[in-house]
Amino acid sequence: MLELIVFVCGAVVMVLEMTGSRILAPFLGTSIVVWTSLIGVILGSLSAGYWWGGRLADRNPSHRTLAGIILVAGFCIAGIALSKSFVLDFVQYRAGSVHLAAVLGTVVLFAPSSVLLGMVSPYAVRLKMRALEESGRTVGNLYAISTVGSIVGTFLAGFFLIGFFGSTNIIIILSVVLAITSFLAYAGDRMVKISALSLFVLLLLGSQSYSGYLAGLDFHDIDTQYNRILVYNTISMRTGKPMRVMVTGPEGTQSGMFLDDHTELALRYTQFYPLAAHFNPRMSKVLMLGGGGYSFPKYALRFYPRIEMDVVELDPGVTAVARRLFALRDDPRLRIHHEDARIFLNRASGSYDVILCDTFNSHYSIPFHLSTVETVRRLFDLLADDGVVLVNTLSAIEGDRGRFLRAEVATIKAVFPQVFLFPVDSSTPPERWQNVMIVALKSPGAPRLTSADPAIAELLRHRWIGPVKEDLPILTDDYAPVDRYVTSFP
Repeated sequence: MLELIVFVCGAVVMVLEMTGSRILAPFLGTSIVVWTSLIGVILGSLSAGYWWGGRLADRNPSHRTLAGIILVAGFCIAGIALSKSFVLDFVQYRAGSVHLAAVLGTVVLFAPSSVLLGMVSPYAVRLKMRALEESGRTVGNLYAISTVGSIVGTFLAGFFLIGFFGSTNIIIILSVVLAITSFLAYAGDRMVKISALSLFVLLLLGSQSYSGYLAGLDFHDIDTQYNRILVYNTISMRTGKPMRVMVTGPEGTQSGMFLDDHTELALRYTQFYPLAAHFNPRMSKVLMLGGGGYSFPKYALRFYPRIEMDVVELDPGVTAVARRLFALRDDPRLRIHHEDARIFLNRASGSYDVILCDTFNSHYSIPFHLSTVETVRRLFDLLADDGVVLVNTLSAIEGDRGRFLRAEVATIKAVFPQVFLFPVDSSTPPERWQNVMIVALKSPGAPRLTSADPAIAELLRHRWIGPVKEDLPILTDDYAPVDRYVTSFP
C-alpha cells in the first residue's frame, strides 16, 4: 500500500506544478521567469519536505501520522483554489517586479502543499524499512515509484487534464485524491477524513456551478492545451460600444470584437493592419502569424475581396473559442494552420505579399524563437519583391521598458532595407509601454508616406520620426534575452 501512496503523491506534485502555470498565467504570464519561480520554489519545498519528513519519521513513525500529512496537504491544495485570485492580484501590483511577484506568489500558493507532499516519501521509507540490510533496496524502490508517479502526473496533466478541465477543478480534484489516499495510509479517523472528502467534493460541485453561473453572464474561463483564456463582455473605453474581449495574459487584451459588428476592428492596434494594403496595394496573398480572436482575418475577408489568407495559430483551442465566441466562420479564402509559427515558416514555400505578425501580444511572455534574425530571414525569403511585414509589439520606445523593441528593430534592420515604427498612441511618452507597429519593406524603393484616404492618412501620421537608439545587439536563436528585456531586469 505504501508503494501506491508514494506513487499517487508523486503524481499529485507534478499535476500541481503543471496546473500552477495556468493559475499564474493570467496575472504574471508564462515567461521563463514564471516557470523558473514555479520549478525552483516547488523543488525547494520538496527538499524541505524530504528533510522534515525524515526527521519526523525517526521520532515515532506511524501510519496515522502519514495519513495526517497527506490530508493536510489536501487542505493546503484546496486553499489554493480559494485564495489564488486574491494572492496573485495582490503580488501582481504590490511586488514591484515580475521576478519578485512570481516567487512570492508561488511560495504562498504552492510551497505549503509541496513541503507536505515532500514529507511522504521519506516517511514511507521509514515505515517500510524492516532491516538495515534492506535499507538501500527499500529507499531505491520507493523513490523510483514516486518518480514514476511524477512522470505519469506530468503526462496526465499536460496531455489530458489541463486540456479538458479547468485549473480550479483540477486543484480541487487533487484535494479529493489526497483525501482518498489518506484513507489508504490509515483507515482510522474516519469522521475527519469523510468530512474532509465531503468538503472537497462540495468545493468541486461549487466550482462547477460557479463556472456555469459565469458562463451565463458571458464570462468564460477556458483552459486549452496551450493557454488559459478569459473571455468576457465589457464596454470599449474608446468608443463606448459593447464589446467582447479575449485575455490570455496580464497587462493587455489579446483580442476584441464589437457585439454589433463582428468584423469591425475593435482594438486600436488592429486598426493599423490596413497599412499593409497602403504599402502593397496589390496584396492578394497574406500570411498572419497568430490568430487569437481572428479580428483582422474577418475584416480582411469582408473588405478585400481578392485576398487569400493563411493564418497560423498554435492553439486549436483558441480557434475553437474564436468560432464559438468571436463569430469566426469558415471561408474558402481562409486557411488555418494549427502549429508553431516558426515551424510553419521553416516549412513554407511560395511567396506572400504581406505577412502580419501578432505573436508578441503579451508584455511578459514573448516567444523568443519568433523574434530572432533567423526568423526574420525566413519572413524576408517568403515575401514577394514588393512585400511588407507588419509586426505588432507591446513595448516602450525609449528607456529600460523599450529594450525589447529596440533589439527587435535592430534585428529586422539587419535583414530588411526599410523599417518604420508606428506607435498606436502617438500622445504616449516614448518611455511608456504601448502597442507599437513595426513595418518592414522588402523593396528599397521610396515608400508612399502620405495617402488621400483620410483613415490611412491618420495612421501614417503616427509614424515615429525620432531616433531609435542602437544600443542592443540583434536577437539570434543562440542568444535572445527577451525575458530580461521585457521585465526590465538588469
